[in-house]
Amino acid sequence: MADQARGKVEVDQDECKGCGLCVESCPPKGLKLSAELNHYGVHPAQYFAEVCTGCGICYFVCPEPGAIKVYRRAAEKVEVRDAATV
Repeated sequence: MADQARGKVEVDQDECKGCGLCVESCPPKGLKLSAELNHYGVHPAQYFAEVCTGCGICYFVCPEPGAIKVYRRAAEKVEVRDAATV
């Protein structure tokens, strides 16, 4: 069973310059260059798979401030039961 994504990436299609650094650096490979062109005439990055780990590498390698936002999902609370309380 696949793990649920621990993060989410948003790419501002109007700010992305299509350099592809985020695509190449994404460990789970959840980013790709779009087939569509943006207003700069380049193929911007897009998040296409629910595999984000929330590591932020794509954010840090991006040369365009504000083009990528990474959100980390809050961890789910796990109830731990002691054998004495059951």
